[in-house]
Formats: sequence, structure tokens, C-alpha cells
Amino acid sequence: MEPLRTSDPARLAGYRLLGRLGAGGMGVVYLARSTGGTLVALKVIQTEYAEDTDFRERFRREADTARRMTSPWVASLVDADPEAAQPWLATAFVPGPSLGEAVAEYGPLAAPSLKVLGARLAEALGELHAAGLVHRDVKPGNVLLAVDGPRLIDFGVARNPADPALTSTGVVVGTPGFLPPEQARGGQDTGAAGDIFSLGCVLAFAATGRTPFGTGSIDALLYRTVHDVPDVEGVPAGLAEVVSGCLEKDPGLRPTAEALSEALTATAPASPPDPREALRAVRPHEPADSGDTVPGEEAWLPEPLVRLIAERSAAGLALPSIDDTEIDPASADPASDGAVPTDTTTAGQPASRAVGRRRLLLLAGGAVAVTAGGGAAAWAALAGDGGNDTPAPEAAGPVHTIGLHADLTGDQKTLGLAQERGVRLAVDQFNSRADKPFTLALKAVDDGGDPARSVAAAEKLVADRSVLAVIGPTTDSTALAALATYDAASLPLIAVSPGATVLGVMGSRSFLHARVTDTILPFYLDAYLRGTAKSRTVGIVDDRAADAYGWEISSTLAGILRKARQPAVPKVVSALRTDFGPTLDALLASGADSVAFAGFHDRAALLARTLSSRDFAGARAGAQGILDDRFLAAAGDAADGWAVVAPVMDATAAPEAKAFTAAYRKRFGADPQRYAVETYDVAQLVVQGMRSLTTGRRTRSNLTTALRSATYKGISRNLAFDKTTGALVIDGSGVYLWKVDGDRFAYQGVAPFQVST
Repeated sequence: MEPLRTSDPARLAGYRLLGRLGAGGMGVVYLARSTGGTLVALKVIQTEYAEDTDFRERFRREADTARRMTSPWVASLVDADPEAAQPWLATAFVPGPSLGEAVAEYGPLAAPSLKVLGARLAEALGELHAAGLVHRDVKPGNVLLAVDGPRLIDFGVARNPADPALTSTGVVVGTPGFLPPEQARGGQDTGAAGDIFSLGCVLAFAATGRTPFGTGSIDALLYRTVHDVPDVEGVPAGLAEVVSGCLEKDPGLRPTAEALSEALTATAPASPPDPREALRAVRPHEPADSGDTVPGEEAWLPEPLVRLIAERSAAGLALPSIDDTEIDPASADPASDGAVPTDTTTAGQPASRAVGRRRLLLLAGGAVAVTAGGGAAAWAALAGDGGNDTPAPEAAGPVHTIGLHADLTGDQKTLGLAQERGVRLAVDQFNSRADKPFTLALKAVDDGGDPARSVAAAEKLVADRSVLAVIGPTTDSTALAALATYDAASLPLIAVSPGATVLGVMGSRSFLHARVTDTILPFYLDAYLRGTAKSRTVGIVDDRAADAYGWEISSTLAGILRKARQPAVPKVVSALRTDFGPTLDALLASGADSVAFAGFHDRAALLARTLSSRDFAGARAGAQGILDDRFLAAAGDAADGWAVVAPVMDATAAPEAKAFTAAYRKRFGADPQRYAVETYDVAQLVVQGMRSLTTGRRTRSNLTTALRSATYKGISRNLAFDKTTGALVIDGSGVYLWKVDGDRFAYQGVAPFQVST
């Protein structure tokens, strides 16, 4: 649960708000307490959507549907007012985690738990279907776990306007990865069988920790849902057939909810235990009643989950029923920049009452924000952030900071440290100029390669008002996690190493992609395989362990070859498979004389060794996911001859980077690592953008506009961006060819972009 924000009321519709359980583009879900002390999940819709007649009608039907549900496996409706200025709906609060949270934290469920989960959810869907309704958004996040069984929640109230959960012609309904293929094909309405397919996806996820159609971009998920065989490896043998039946492409072949419930109930364990047993798990001093079962003997959930639910139940009961909303300054909305609102009136309360302690706390938070925003010069004189900040030795004019958001201690720390040094060199060079119009500082923040830490790192840079632009993060997952935080603060974010295409299609106003995306690299792979290596039939291995990255590389390359009317043999490898032999044998049997691997270095090494054992003499290639020294170590001699196309230059070998390499060696006493020069180029672009603005106009939003309009000829690539999307303009520069020679990646220079004729 998150704390309330400054914009949240203290009370609503007679309920005392205690915190935020979640939020979407259309509203917020609060934890609230009724006047009688009952805890509820209170969904409140934003006013602008409430003014939409069609939306209000859908919300009214939502409330009516909830009232009709009597199943014990659905979170029951407590009250609702779809006619209020801000429509709201209150359901019974379930203190347990969502299925998604439980699997992420504790791992997949065992077969007995899976059978109870599936049977109970099928019962809930059966009642819904009997009423002539469909849920349309069955997914792990909409399944809560309680000690006596699961609860199906959320019929699509708090949704973004672009979210597929709203029913309208031509709009996909549901969540990609869990919606049925008949819906994924293009907006065709789905019936009860669609819910069964979604439930099959949920059960596969609960059994394996993976979605049966992988992860990644929406397009990738929709395509796999329609065309690919679901990945159910790891589903217990007794359930695999049932789950596969739910995942039939043809809706007519799927079981009904009733049939599914019966099939699972036939072998499910006894009924879940009395909820009191879970409470005793955290209160062992209470004796069991003589007629009670021993805790855990018939539990449908593993003990750690039962304990978690019990602890959350106890925490909910202990929540205070205070009168005034207290807001921690640290939790204030970063988009507000610490500003104190002029009107803190809460719903149903006069302004004089609403101010109280809330206003005092906000004033304190505002003071903190002013100190952080106006103290750039003072900050520059201090050593901070664990030695990762570079203050200017003597400030000439105003001090502006470039933020670096990187993995400095995690799996990609070598890359992250190279990026830090690239920016640091650019900052030092600028500050050494006698005619500099301002002074630069560097603030480097480490996320350890962890998406959860990435958000906190972004918030730290956003809070420092001297930071006008941020370079980073290092990986796709950390960039995706932090993007919304930067966008909310209008702080320009320039990505150097992440390549996920989805980063550029999320509607960010301040994001710039300073490298070609993963969907562009297959053009270079094609040029190498069919042009340089003269391959006639390309075998493509899509490694499911690489998720979206693997799909973007493999599907784009297959499309290029299909358009060129060139033979290709695409194969998909399950994330659980470590033996690439059958896949390789199928490729060779189909006539493949080259292999393109769409995956990362660790699994590429497995494939390389398998190819070597088959004495395969054809071309072997991949994209930047293989450009890692760990591939060389794991593959050994089998790595020799592999080719890699990647958006990274070897500055020590490229003639155009000679001056940069000399300066880098002088500054750091070592050769520049991969991505150092690329990050240096982006830092120089940021400096150019800052210099193009006059002193009073150097703001985050103005710099974003300047950067999107700029062109810069860097050492490693030309930098120019689409003014609307922030995507890099493709001109053939910035992608390089590497080839394994013995125990090293040997730099080959600029990679060809087209097949030579």
C-alpha cells in the first residue's frame, strides 16, 4: 500500500481513506474504512471520465454486475454510487497478495494449490457466464489470494482510456499475454470461452512463473497468442492436459467453466482451512479449539503465503482511524516539484478543517524542495552521493548538472561504469574551457540493474532541480521502469544502450533514443548473412528466455527474408530447454546453411557448443545480446567465427575515435570500454543543447525541445531525432560488426546495412 498523496481527500462518500492500493489512468483504488470500521477497497473514477456519458453507463453496468455476483470466490460489493460526481464502488477488502505478487515473491504454486485456484476461479466465472456476462480481463493481477480461497476482482473500472479493458469496436479487450486469440486478431468480441483461455494463461503462469506466450511488446504478445503454440513446459503432469485444453486456439474446443471446475475439483485437495488457523500462524500462543484442524494440514497455500496474509490482516486491523490526513513530504507527487497547493480543501470538508497538520507537513516539504532546487551552487561545493558526483572546482556562471542513471554494481556494471566515464570525460573537457558560459556537474546514480531500484534512482535525479538532463539507464528493464518518472517531471532522458522498441512507443514527451532499436539490427544481420556470408537459407533461433528482445530480432529478420522471398527456417526454443540439439537438427534438416540467434550470451554459448559438436561450418551470427565476454568464456573454442552486429564501436580500433581514446587513457589510465564513446557523444549533444539556450531558458522542458530538434555528428554515430517520438533518425551510422577471433571480439568496422548486389 502507498501513502495518500497531497491531492487525495481525507474522506469520500462516508469512508475514511487510509492509503492507495493502486491507480490507473481512469481512477484510484484506496484502502478505506467505513464508519462501522469495515475495511473496503474503494474505487474512485476521475471526474473527466465521469463526464463521459458512455463511460458512466459502463460503470453503472459494472456496479450492477458486482451486485449480482454471489460467488464466495468474487470480492463482494459493499456499496456503490455510479451517479456521484466522482463515481465510486466499494468492495470487500482482501488483505492477501495478488497471484502475480505471490508468484513473483514466493515462486510457482504446487499442483494441489493450482487445482484449488483453478477450480474456484472457474466457479466464479461459471456464475458470471450463467448471468450472460464475461469478465474480459482475467489475469494474475485480478486474482487475490485469501486463506479460504482466491478472489476474482476488477471488472475493468479503473482503466486508462487506451487500456484494452473498455469495450468498443476495434479495440482489443483484455491484457496482452492473457487475452484469447480471437480477441488478439483485431477487436472481435469474445464470449465465455475467452475467459477460459485467459484462465488457462493464469494457471500456466501460476504453475511456472512464466506467461505461456512470453513477455515483451504488445505486438509481440498478440502475434504469439494467435500463431504460437503456448509454452506449458513445467506445468505439473496432472494439470498440463487441462491447461492445454483451456489454451486451444479454437474457442469451441475449450471446456466450459463448469466442466473445468469439475475436472479440477475431482482431484483437488480438501476444502481450505478455517481462516482462524492463519491468524494463529502469527499468534502461536493462542490454543487451537478441540475441533479445529492442525494449521497447514489442509491449507491450499504454502505456509509463507498463509503467514503473509495473516500479517496483512493483522496490519489492516491495526490501522488507525485518525481524522486528519498526514502526508510524508518524501511521498509527495514529484510532478508537483514540491509546490504547495493553494487549495487543500478535501471532499466534504471546509478548507479551514482540511489544512491543519497536512498544510504544516506540506510547507515543510516545500521548504525541502526549495532548498534542493535553489542550492545547485552549494551542492557543487560538496562531495555527495557516495563519490559519484562530479562538482565543478570553480563555478563560472550557473551550475547545471547532467544526471547519469546506470547499473554501476549489478550484472551490467562494466557497461555502466564505461558510460559513467564517458560522461565524466565530456564534463571535464567542458569545464576546462575558459570561455564556458556555465559550469557542468555530473550526478551518477546506481540502480544495480534492478528495475525496482531504477524508480528510486530516477526519483533521486528528478528531485535535484539542478539536473537538466539524464543519460541512461543501462538496460531495457530499468529504462522501462523509470520512464514514467522522468516523463512526469519533464526531465529529458536519453537512452544510449537500451534497445527495446517499446521505449519509443509509450508516448513519452521527454524520451530520446540515442541508438537504433532492436528491430533495426536484423537489417544488419540480413546484410551480413546473405551479403557477406552468402547464405542461401537462414536458420533463425528465437530463444524464449530472451523475451521481447528475442522476438524483436527473430520476427523482424524473418519478415525481412520473407519480403525478399528468401528461404528461412525459424524455430522457437523454450526458456526451460537447455539442449539445443533437437532445434539445431530441425534447422539442418530443413536446409539451413547459416544460423541467426535471437537471444543473450549465456544461451548463445549453449547453441555455439551444440553447433560445434555437429561440425557446423556455416555462418553464425547474433545481435548485441551476444557481445559479452562471458559468451567467450562459456562457449570456449566454439565461439570462434561468430559474428555480432551491435550499436557499439571499439574506440581503441576505430581511427575516428583516436583523439577520444587518447583523452580517455590520459584521464582514466585505461582503454575505453564498450559504450564509453557512445555515451560521450550523447553528453556532448546535451552540452550543445544547453549552450543553445540562454541562461533564463535553460529548463528541462526547453532542453527536451532543443534536443529533439538538434543534430550532432558524433564520433560513433550521427544523432538526430524524430521530433514527435524521440526515435533516432536512421542513416546507416552507429552499428558495427564484430567477429570472434580466438579469445576476443575483433572489431570489423561499420556493419553493412543492405545486402550488396
